[in-house]
Amino acid sequence: MNTDFIDALHEIESTKGISKDILLEAIEAALISSYKRNFNTAQNVRVDINKLTGLIRVYARKSVTEEVLDPRLEISVEAARDISGNFQLADIVEIEVTPRDFGRIAAQTAKQVVTQRIREAERGLIYTAFIEKEDDIVTGIVQRQDARNIYVDLGKVEAVLPLNELMPTEKFKHGDRIKAYITKVENTTKGPQIFLSRTHPGLLKRLFELEVPEIFDGVVEIRSVAREAGFRSKIAVHSRNLEVDPVGSCVGPKGVRVQTIVNELRGEKIDIVRWSDSVEEYVANALSPSKVIEVNVFENEKMTRVIVPDYQLSLAIGIKGQNARLAAKLTGWKIDIKSETQAEQEYGRPKSQSDEMRQDSVSVD
Repeated sequence: MNTDFIDALHEIESTKGISKDILLEAIEAALISSYKRNFNTAQNVRVDINKLTGLIRVYARKSVTEEVLDPRLEISVEAARDISGNFQLADIVEIEVTPRDFGRIAAQTAKQVVTQRIREAERGLIYTAFIEKEDDIVTGIVQRQDARNIYVDLGKVEAVLPLNELMPTEKFKHGDRIKAYITKVENTTKGPQIFLSRTHPGLLKRLFELEVPEIFDGVVEIRSVAREAGFRSKIAVHSRNLEVDPVGSCVGPKGVRVQTIVNELRGEKIDIVRWSDSVEEYVANALSPSKVIEVNVFENEKMTRVIVPDYQLSLAIGIKGQNARLAAKLTGWKIDIKSETQAEQEYGRPKSQSDEMRQDSVSVD
C-alpha cells in the first residue's frame, strides 16, 4: 500500500463519516489474522501501518526469558541484549518479520475490511435514520410480493409490509406508490429491517397531523383513536384554544381535509368527535352519528349505560355492533346501550321527547 491508500482513507472519512484511525485499527487487526493464516505461524505479531506513507511492517513480539521454551514466543536475555543492551527479563522484543510479498495480501485484506466497514457504517446510518421515524408515516414504491409480505422500496432500504397489515379492501401491484406507518425498526445482521402497517391506528393519527395545520401546530390535539381498518374509525379531538373548533378544523373547508384522508384509506368511514373530560358528554359524542338521551356512569365498573331514542337504537349499535365497539375503544369505557322503551321496561324510566343530549361530532363516509 502507498500514499494513495492513505488518501483514500481520508476520502472515506470525509464522505462516509468513518474515522480513518478506526479503519486503520481494523485493517491492522485483520492483517494480523491474514499473516498467521497465510504464513502458518502462531507467533505473536504486531502490524504497523505508517499513517503518512501507508508502508506496512510486521513485527514478531517475543518475551525476554532466561530459558527459551518456545522460540516463536520467547527470546533469551542474551539474544535480546544483542539487539539492545537495555532489555531486561519479561520485556517484549519486537523483531521485524515482514514477508517479501506481504503487500499483495495486505492490499486484498485492506480492501475487504474497508468495504465491510463502509457497509456496516451505511447500515448504521440507515438504522439511525429510520429508528427516528418509528411511529411515523413513510412513502415508498411497491417492489414485489410473496405469500406473506409486500416489499416496499424506501430509497436506501427495502421495508416489509405483512399482508395481514393491509386493509381488507386494498391490493397493491409492482410500482404502486404507498403510504404506510412504521411499526418497528430492527437492527439485524443483514442490516436494518423496517416493518410497515396500513391498519395501525397510528396511520390515521399521522394522516390527520399531515392534513390539519391546527394539529401540526399543537392547537388541536388528538386525544384518542379507535380503528377497524378499511371499514370505520373514530377520532376524538380537543382544542387548546376556545376560539378554534377542533371538529371543524379536522373536517376542513367543504370537508376537503378529512376527504383527503378518506381517499388515502380507500373509503374508510371516519367519525370525528369532540373530546370531553365529562364522561357523559364524551361517551355521547363517541356514539356519533346516533343521538343520545342520557348517559349513566358506573365508576366502579368503568361502565356507562346509554339511553337512545327507539328509532336510533340500531344506529347507535351499528352494523354487527361496530359503532358501539369503536365508541368503547375510543373512550375506554364499557357501553351498554338501551332504547328508551327498553329503559322504561327495565328501569322504570319515563319516556321523554325533549331531553336528547347535545352531540358535538361529525361522521364522514
